[in-house]
Amino acid sequence: MAQKGVQLDWETFSCSICLDLLKDPVTITCGHSYCMNCIKSFWDKEDEMQIHSCPQCRLFFIPRPLLVKNTMLAVLLEELKKTGLQAAPADLCYAGPEDVSCDVCTGRKLKAFKSCLVCLASYCENHLQPHFESPAFVKHKLVDPCKKLQENICSRHDEMMKMFCRTDQQCICYLCSVDEHKGHDTVSAAAERTERQRELEVSRQNIQQRIQDREKDVKELQQEVEAINRSADEAVEDSEKIFTELIRLIQKRSSDVKQQVRSQQETEVSRVKELQEKLEQEITELKRKDAEMKKLSHTEDHTQFLHNYPSLSALSESTSSINIRPLRYFEDVTAAVSELRDKLQDLLREKWTNVSLTVTEVDVLLSQPEPKTRAGFLKYSHEITLDPNTANTLLLLSEGNRKATVMNQQQSYSSHPHRFTKFCQVLSRESLTGRCYWELERRGEGVCIAVAYKNVSRGGRKNNGGFGYNDKSWMLNCNNNSYTFCYNKVQTPVSGPQSSRVGVYLDHSAGILSFYSISETMTLLHRVQTTFTQPLYAGLGFYWSFGDIAEFCKLK
Repeated sequence: MAQKGVQLDWETFSCSICLDLLKDPVTITCGHSYCMNCIKSFWDKEDEMQIHSCPQCRLFFIPRPLLVKNTMLAVLLEELKKTGLQAAPADLCYAGPEDVSCDVCTGRKLKAFKSCLVCLASYCENHLQPHFESPAFVKHKLVDPCKKLQENICSRHDEMMKMFCRTDQQCICYLCSVDEHKGHDTVSAAAERTERQRELEVSRQNIQQRIQDREKDVKELQQEVEAINRSADEAVEDSEKIFTELIRLIQKRSSDVKQQVRSQQETEVSRVKELQEKLEQEITELKRKDAEMKKLSHTEDHTQFLHNYPSLSALSESTSSINIRPLRYFEDVTAAVSELRDKLQDLLREKWTNVSLTVTEVDVLLSQPEPKTRAGFLKYSHEITLDPNTANTLLLLSEGNRKATVMNQQQSYSSHPHRFTKFCQVLSRESLTGRCYWELERRGEGVCIAVAYKNVSRGGRKNNGGFGYNDKSWMLNCNNNSYTFCYNKVQTPVSGPQSSRVGVYLDHSAGILSFYSISETMTLLHRVQTTFTQPLYAGLGFYWSFGDIAEFCKLK
């Protein structure tokens, strides 16, 4: 009866959430008590629904009730602890939802301590005692608590499955071995377990080795992360210093220009004012003489007139005539500074591409392999438009500058230093870095599909300005009946199915350039493995055949 009393006390003062003695007990309005942290955690999960309930009676509360410690219950629990009620006895460890429960217990079941593979039942510590005390259970196989004991029983013969059929790769009972599995390769489950155990150990060794290898890789990657961060911080710091120096230099030049302008302003104003004072003095002197001459002209005494005339008629030497240069004063300074600004902007645009490319080419991990399907290539599709400032004057650009057609008369393009003059060629507006893929449709006797650096030759007497005839461009020549690849004047015949559509794949950092014939399938025509040192631009070239067309496709 004493044991029953302790059990009652334990159940009475336990939390139905954690199944342990109440800690910081709180009692909610429905009368049930819980640990403060347990009910808080339970209600935290219900916050999204904005309705809170009691885990036992499911009474709902709106809004969430304020929790206050039940001091009377807390004092009572402290007294119980002093009397020795610290934790549940071994036979009072009740089974939770995830636990294996004792098959013998009635009412509230205790946790199973062991499972018996012969009895196909699980037992708490108390109900397991006969297996230790009675000789009838000596040969029974006890294992850690297991929920799936019934899986060891043959559903057809209701016998223990102690055998294994290697033919069908399944556990069977001894009746199965002489029935539907007759003639099969069968062994005892224990023997098969021994064999599989050896395989398992080998697999575990392999896994452990892989774990060690991966841990080593993770450590190396962590070191790479630290190195990348360190290098990036240094690059940012150094770049900021360099740009600060450039800003200071520009500010110094701005100050110099301002000082020179003000100095020249002061000099020129001083010269003009000096001349202005001389002219004003001359005007005063001339007005005085004019007044004396007027007075003399009114003298009636002829003798007096003739006596004074010589002294008045003589004029002092006049100040030289004023010649103001037809200048815009300091407007030319503004023009010169503007020209400097434009040149700096052009230089920054040109060099910035190299700076940006240098940043994007930081590639710690090896490049991903080239896609195997067209769908894989399309993930890297890149829209290409042609730059009118590079187009030869016999090329007409249309369809949003995606299409080039060879014409029999020159187009009215403005003069531009980037224009191809000797060769019927054009470059894209966009620079290409990273991984890019594009396709184009061609029609005519011969179309050259190329990639090139921006500084590829635009003219010249030799053929080194044509795509593929220098070390700054790579070109696939597509004739009606053949393909030829050309780089730095070296031509390589290319075999492959003829198609009006050609795909181009570029992995700039990996130095890969591939050309594909596109029809119902993709066929590799030619692949280049090299090192690209600058951003690339897509190019088109023609052989002066009027009406030849090439158009970059819009890829979905």
